[in-house]
Amino acid sequence: MVSWLKQKYPTIKIIFLGKSYTEAIVNCHAGVDLFLNWNKMEELPVQQSVALLKEHKIDVFIHVFPNKAIAQLAKKAKIPFRIGTSHRSFHFLTCNLRPSFTRRKSDLHEAQLNFNLLKYYGIKALPTFEEIIEFNGDFNKVGKNTLLLNTLLTEDKPRVILHARSQGSALEWGLDNYSSLAKQLSNKGFAVYYTGTEKEGTQIRDSIPSGPSIYDVTGKMTLNELITFISSCNALVACSTGPLHIAATLNKKAIGLYSPRKPIHPGRWMPLGKNATALVNDENCTICAAGETCNCIQQISVERVLDKLLS
Repeated sequence: MVSWLKQKYPTIKIIFLGKSYTEAIVNCHAGVDLFLNWNKMEELPVQQSVALLKEHKIDVFIHVFPNKAIAQLAKKAKIPFRIGTSHRSFHFLTCNLRPSFTRRKSDLHEAQLNFNLLKYYGIKALPTFEEIIEFNGDFNKVGKNTLLLNTLLTEDKPRVILHARSQGSALEWGLDNYSSLAKQLSNKGFAVYYTGTEKEGTQIRDSIPSGPSIYDVTGKMTLNELITFISSCNALVACSTGPLHIAATLNKKAIGLYSPRKPIHPGRWMPLGKNATALVNDENCTICAAGETCNCIQQISVERVLDKLLS
């Protein structure tokens, strides 16, 4: 969305309001002029938050991720145009431009759906995947190699990241599958790196196989370092998580593992990149089609994933 707006309106100033954990991602995007930290703003008295928004003389506020408290602040700041989907009841009291579209039942990708919010800017059709991938070309790592990264990158081998957990944001492939994949990659001359938070590391360390060039780097990197590290690796395997989308955006080989159940299916959340792939075990799974809980993602074979990595 940022890239489209910058192309159509080159002089536009874009302010991104996000949580702390998104700041490193946003800073990689050339089109964002200023980042406002919502975690800090929500701790302020309401009037101070309102004054902060007024200070930036904002003309349009686009609620890409609906949040009632933020919507109320934008209205109190008397921002002239406040855009939010009509499918959130609180937007009827806080937004004066309310495009109507639904996410949950849509077959469109999340990145495409968000462009519905730009209809008042003159967008005529939702972008194709190819167009979105081109927009993502404005995303570039800004970090430098740290001592940790230089130490990890000493091996002259192709490097694959395995991000085995999702912090509850997606169904997972299973630690046994990752362990089997790690062993096979190691045997084929790859360097394998398990990434994740420190909390995730405590959950998975017992499952990480010992072997040549298999490394546990969970809990050791900042997000800036992780972005830079991904840019220095060849591939990443994960379920529907942030690191998967970072790898895809950086045009690394990004292998995403998914359930076909709506609304968590790859049609909605697949990684978008020139070298990205989304795998499901059976796109016609009857349990998933019924909207019921299913573990078919764990049945995606290690051999299929390995074939994609080697192709």
